[in-house]
Amino acid sequence: MLVAIVFYAFVNPPTTPYILSEARRLGNVDHQWVDIQGVAPVMVRSVVAAEDANYCHHWGFDMAAIREALENGSQRGASTISQQVVKNTYLWQGRSWLRKALEALITPAVEAIWTKRRILEVYLNVAEFGEGVFGIEAAARNYFRIGPEALNSVQAARLAALLPNPKDRSAAKPSAFIRRRAGSIADGAATIKVDGRAACFES
Repeated sequence: MLVAIVFYAFVNPPTTPYILSEARRLGNVDHQWVDIQGVAPVMVRSVVAAEDANYCHHWGFDMAAIREALENGSQRGASTISQQVVKNTYLWQGRSWLRKALEALITPAVEAIWTKRRILEVYLNVAEFGEGVFGIEAAARNYFRIGPEALNSVQAARLAALLPNPKDRSAAKPSAFIRRRAGSIADGAATIKVDGRAACFES
């Protein structure tokens, strides 16, 4: 596993277990890698604002978010981007104690070996944005007919709002919920740019 972690610190994962399983189920998926330099910075900030606003300030686990989730009786918001990358890249979907234990072991190693920017790059390329749509390049083309480098703040926020339930949501024809959530994400993306919480991946 350590070799695999070091390997993907420099080599782009060609696929993931979940992408492979969806490709078998659907017959095909839309997935093409794009370097983070080819993604609009506002898209990167929007994903962080949506999924892990304290991304630059933790080592893989957001303990405050975990405590809040436990107090509220919900797991939503407790999983960091780093944990999601580990799950999506190395492990399998679904809930099991074994997967969570492996995730807890691998996440600190990924945080120690990969840069914060690299973790986000992999996340943006393996995240699911719709039925058979994986990665930000496919998402930008499918929903807006543009490349990820051309996404504006509204489009970026709407794509980020699809997470973590992309199969039930649309960025091109957003529901009222998606519009509200996207507005909140856009505000959050602007805030973390100003207050320094984007420094670890934009420096």
